[in-house]
Amino acid sequence: MEWSRRILRCAVLHVQPGTDVMNAEAHRLCKFGQWFLADRQIFSALHDERSDRLEREHRQMHNAVRTICEHLLAGRPAAVEDFQLFEDSQRDLIDQLAFFKSLAVSKKSQVDALTGLPMRHCMEKDYDSLSKCVRQRGGVEIAMLVDVDNFKLINDSHGHAGGDVVLQKIACTLKRVLRDNDQVYRYGGEEFVLLMVLPCHIKAENSAAERVLRAIRRLSIKLKDSIVHPTVTIGIAIAGAEDTLGSLIERADGAMYIGKASGRNCYKVAQAQGEQPAAPS
Repeated sequence: MEWSRRILRCAVLHVQPGTDVMNAEAHRLCKFGQWFLADRQIFSALHDERSDRLEREHRQMHNAVRTICEHLLAGRPAAVEDFQLFEDSQRDLIDQLAFFKSLAVSKKSQVDALTGLPMRHCMEKDYDSLSKCVRQRGGVEIAMLVDVDNFKLINDSHGHAGGDVVLQKIACTLKRVLRDNDQVYRYGGEEFVLLMVLPCHIKAENSAAERVLRAIRRLSIKLKDSIVHPTVTIGIAIAGAEDTLGSLIERADGAMYIGKASGRNCYKVAQAQGEQPAAPS
């Protein structure tokens, strides 16, 4: 609105709208341009092609306005085609911003507000992508179901606010120990799901689970006047040719419950469909 008022004053009173408006790099100098360029990577991550279009239309709008103002300040009427270009580029810029707003809101609705992790309904697409990666490059796809041990006791002893802190710390730890291509999700309650592609060598899933367990065991979380050392139990399932995401997580869930019955703070592996989970803890 401030920018528009300056343009209007130039059109009506024939006064300078400002050196930034008349600058050849005006699209980089205005407040919107500075904000957009600072967060350009975020826009590109949402939609790269639309980001390029937004930047192009914004630059074109400034170029058209600068040409119009140059004519006005020289005492000449602006050309119709310049004004048409300004209107068209401004309209398209607003359309692009509306697109990004809708896209950002949609993305935000898929993220757990407490932990910042994607939620379970994001998993299906990622599972398909990892399956494609396995087919192209080899390896094995696994699912880990990570359940916080005795979480009800944590909530009862420290309140839901304390339980929330524990979940946040565990979520941060899971993100930190995973590799770039690994995915972690808030599955619900005190449960998290990890999707990974691992090398085909024997017991690679065991090494991955041990890495997660060690990281969680090192946690020392201060809650008011006490320290909490949370542990987790992990169920692991290795994807077979017939597995869907649902069947894979179901087998990981069964392995996790066997781990709970074995004393918690451990992991169990369901090796294949129909097999009983068995693994060192």
